[in-house]
Amino acid sequence: MQYNINASEDVTKMLSFASEAARKYNAGEIATEYLVFGILQLKGSNAQKLLDDFGVLDIEFEAILSESKTDDDLVKSPELTPKSKKVFVRAQNLAKELNSPVVDTEHILFSILMASDCVAVNILDKVFNVNIIDLKTKLLASIKEKDSLLKEKQIKNGVGIFGENSKNKDAQIDEKSVANSAKNDPLFDLGVDLTEKAKQGKIDPIIGRDKEIERLIEILCRKTKNNPCLIGEAGVGKSAVVEGLALKIIAGEVPAELKDKTIFSFDISGLMAGTKFRGALEQKLRNAINEIIQNGKIIVFMDEIHTLVQTSSEKGEVSPADILKPYLARGEIKTIGATTTDEYKKYLEKDKALERRFQPIIVNPPTKEDTFLILKGIRDSYEQFHGVKINDDALKSAIELSDRYITTRNFPDKAIDLIDEASSRAKLFDNSLPSDVVVLEKEVQKLQKKKKQAIASEDYESAIVLREKIFSLKAEIEKLNNFYGTSDIKRVVGSDDVANIVSLWTSIPVAKLTETETQKLLNLENILQNRVIGQSEAVSSVSKAIRRNRVGLKTSKRPIGSFLFLGPTGVGKTELSKAVAEALFDDENNLVRLDMSEYMESNSITKLIGSPPGYVGYEEGGQLTESIRKKPFSVVLLDEIEKAHKDVLNLLLQILDDGRLTDGQGRLVNFQNTIIIMTSNIGSYELEEMLKNASSAGESDDIIQKYLKDYLKPELINRIDNISVFKSLDKESLAKIAKIMLTSLLQQLNSMSINLKLTEKALDYLISKGYNVEFGARPLRRLIEQEIESVIGEAILRKECIAKCTIVIDESDGKLLFSYV
Repeated sequence: MQYNINASEDVTKMLSFASEAARKYNAGEIATEYLVFGILQLKGSNAQKLLDDFGVLDIEFEAILSESKTDDDLVKSPELTPKSKKVFVRAQNLAKELNSPVVDTEHILFSILMASDCVAVNILDKVFNVNIIDLKTKLLASIKEKDSLLKEKQIKNGVGIFGENSKNKDAQIDEKSVANSAKNDPLFDLGVDLTEKAKQGKIDPIIGRDKEIERLIEILCRKTKNNPCLIGEAGVGKSAVVEGLALKIIAGEVPAELKDKTIFSFDISGLMAGTKFRGALEQKLRNAINEIIQNGKIIVFMDEIHTLVQTSSEKGEVSPADILKPYLARGEIKTIGATTTDEYKKYLEKDKALERRFQPIIVNPPTKEDTFLILKGIRDSYEQFHGVKINDDALKSAIELSDRYITTRNFPDKAIDLIDEASSRAKLFDNSLPSDVVVLEKEVQKLQKKKKQAIASEDYESAIVLREKIFSLKAEIEKLNNFYGTSDIKRVVGSDDVANIVSLWTSIPVAKLTETETQKLLNLENILQNRVIGQSEAVSSVSKAIRRNRVGLKTSKRPIGSFLFLGPTGVGKTELSKAVAEALFDDENNLVRLDMSEYMESNSITKLIGSPPGYVGYEEGGQLTESIRKKPFSVVLLDEIEKAHKDVLNLLLQILDDGRLTDGQGRLVNFQNTIIIMTSNIGSYELEEMLKNASSAGESDDIIQKYLKDYLKPELINRIDNISVFKSLDKESLAKIAKIMLTSLLQQLNSMSINLKLTEKALDYLISKGYNVEFGARPLRRLIEQEIESVIGEAILRKECIAKCTIVIDESDGKLLFSYV
């Protein structure tokens, strides 16, 4: 059966939405309920407004459709059901009877309502409690009012359903062509029309890219080689340049050659999808290209264009890039490419035939000043989306903090992401709503869940009752909002909100200092000295560096602090490093510890920064660089630094001076937020004796400098912030250390409801037997393990010591005595 139909653009879009929904829920066919859903997606259309007035919402309607989803195989191009085909026939006849110039969504909806036995009418009647007669009456009134305007001027771009332009003629189609409409356009599902998005106001204003957009226009207007390629790092705004061109086209601010052009963003991944059979990819791409050529007004934008070259094809099959080359060479299609600098060099430069078809445009990251203007330009859209107010301090903080702490990404992307997430978090944790409003909103959410369950079980009567309750509660909420005026209350996003997000991303404490943290920083020496006994000089120098950085007085790009701890084994060098990590992160294990005895060979440098390209382990990265990339705010402990190879020490020069290092993959790793601690026991006793005779701090420094020159290069020594010589432990210090070790044991026993008491004689025994000038506190640690922990462990296993037991340790005749009370 053949029939003529002159349909509006809204009908075309409606059928597209209906087809997409049918595919989404594996419906197999486009039934009448999907046609209604398609109408609900046309925001602002007369039919949609009428349905909205009757309380029919697209979200609730889609929930009903989702309940009917099956696990059947996906149908790529669902066809119209017989009832849906009759809907179009009746709509056409209705348009003729009413002398309507075109078939519009109102005619389609009225035609659906005429079939009382269809699913769509059943849902409207039973679930949404719509008065069908009233809706029909209002539809007829809307059609007549609209027709009076349309008769004066025909639809400017009237289009037959998926057919040719029907401005001056009707489109001849049959029922089969209507049903197969979704698959007639090769560009369907392959991209987005950026000019259409610009018309709808879905593109934010583009600021600071005027030069790049002008260059883009110049190349597109060339006679030959008119295909620009935007080259820049990820996040600098390559796609934004193309969106800026789309905005200029809509505004008419382009030359005549571009005024009627359409920017089509081509999804290369969508092109590859579903092309497992030989020749499918080639055919799919050729169909799309032919459609572009026939249209004659499309400029194709291919983001990540290097994937055309990168995609490996089967043996004997033509690659996507090879298919595209002849069309580019003949100038039949205009293409805008975008890729990163590395990918351009790796793929496009190697393919000379493809490279010479494109004119490169370098897109550099914007400056801080330009980024600030960009953020101000898009601020309104983010405020509207999140329902907050964003002040200038937040914008400035996003720029400054992202520049300092997020060094692996580029402006403006990283600053925009900070503002977006800070706004989202501020809205999420906004407690400005009155408590009674919050209670009602929670009740609405519960009822909506119950209503969805009722629909799923086909209990439509309960669904109607719940729907009425929801409307009643929403009306009450609206009254309360008007009373409280909360509709005008907007959470202000400031610099503290942005700082909190940076802290979440990087684990770096950049937020405003709290009273608790302030006291902690002021008492940092005492906190560290509770763990590291008898080394006040080293503790003081580390504490000062941490305080200086935390309050923001560190201006250079060097690490927070670099220290060299000298002294005999077992005096607290490593313990101080762990204590610093615990003071900063509340976890002593949050440090990067490298034993430099493992880096005594010249080729061991690859273990630190990663293997160069072509070598085993290239993809894995280096032990040091990967650790800092994952945790940029860390304590780096380089144990026994004197054992490292000189090439490894040369690597440290760059870290200590510039606060950065380039790994084996060419990535820049930032060390600005690290504390570098190097330990060594070279000449510890000789150096300690020499320092005893020093009369001043300056003389002590000279002695240390001269002594270290025999082991370390002067340029390395000169880059270290502080060199501390740890003193050998005396018996008084060892007594304090013993109490700390026993306190740790007591905490473990307390967790098992066991108490521990140690007499003075037992403590003196531990100090006298565990004291060793040469080995420091380690012999004491071993002594406690062997003579106390081992004995207590055996007693627990033999049930001699049970819960609520008290262990008393005494000494007699050079032995420890244990009693269990």
